Amino acid sequence: MTTDISVKVGALALSTPVIPASGVWPYEEAFWRGGKLDGVGALCTKAISLEPRRGNGGVRIWETPSGLLNSIGLQNCGAKEFAAKYGRLVKEAPCPVIANVVMERPAETRETLRILSDVPGIAAAELNISCPNVDGDGMAWGTLPSAAAEAVRAARSVWRAPLWVKMTPQAADPAAVARAIEGEGADAIVCANTWLGMAMDMTKGKPAFERVVAGLSGPAIFPLALRLLWQVSGAVSIPIVGCGGVSNASDCMAMILAGASAVEVGSAFFYDITAAAAICDGLPRFVADYGAGALSELVGAARR
Repeated sequence: MTTDISVKVGALALSTPVIPASGVWPYEEAFWRGGKLDGVGALCTKAISLEPRRGNGGVRIWETPSGLLNSIGLQNCGAKEFAAKYGRLVKEAPCPVIANVVMERPAETRETLRILSDVPGIAAAELNISCPNVDGDGMAWGTLPSAAAEAVRAARSVWRAPLWVKMTPQAADPAAVARAIEGEGADAIVCANTWLGMAMDMTKGKPAFERVVAGLSGPAIFPLALRLLWQVSGAVSIPIVGCGGVSNASDCMAMILAGASAVEVGSAFFYDITAAAAICDGLPRFVADYGAGALSELVGAARR
C-alpha cells in the first residue's frame, strides 16, 4: 500500500511536502515538467519586484563547511516581464506555483501583487519581509512586529489568494513577529530565510562579498531553523512552512514533527537536483515508525 505523503498548507493541497525555495528553481521549461519535478509538491518562483533588478556585483556564491553563502541581490526581470515571459510556464505547471514577492515600499508591493493577480496559475504569494525597508533605516521589514504588520497589511489589501509570509531569522522576538503576521490576515508563515554571515577571501585579505554580509543556507543552519520553527509554531495557529538546511527525509520529518505543514528546500538542490524525490522516498518509513496512517497526521506531533 502506498503511503500518503500529501499535505495541506491552509486550503492549498500539495502532493508532497517539498517545495524548492525561492531563488533555486530555474525557469527553463525542462525543469517545469517531467522527471525533474519528481517529489516536488509546489514550485516557488525566484524573487519578483515591481521593476527589474540587476542584483549584486562581484562574488555571489561562496561555499562554506556544510553550507553556502549567497549574495544574489534579488536579481529579477520585474513583475510585468515575469508575467509576459513566464506566465505560460506558471499556467501549465503540473503543481501549484508560489510567487515570491519582494517587499518594497507598500505602494510598489501592492502594484506588484496587482500585476501578478492577473497571472493564471499562481496559487499563493510568498511575501519576503527579509528585504530592507528603505523608509525604516534599512532594517528588514520582518525584524519588528510593527513593520511586519505594515508589510502584510499592504499585501493583504490587494491580494485575495492565499498569502504566505517569509520571515527573517534576524528578528529579536520571532514569536511576536509571527503573531503580527497572523494578526494581519496571512494564511501561512514561511520560517525562515537565510541567516546573515560573511566570508573572508584569504587570497586578497578582504571580505569575499562586495556587500560584506551574505545569506547562509545549507545543513549548517538546520538546527537553528528547527529551533526557530519550534518557537514560531508555538506562537501562532496558522500553518507554517519550514525552511532552512533541509537536505534529507530526516530533516523534513523533524520539521513536520515540530509543526511544519510543508518544507522549502534550497541548497540541497545545488548538489542534487533529485533532492525532492530522495526526501520523499524516505518519508514513508517515518510515517510507519510513528504509527500514523498519513504524513499529515504527524504535523506538530512532537508538541502533543
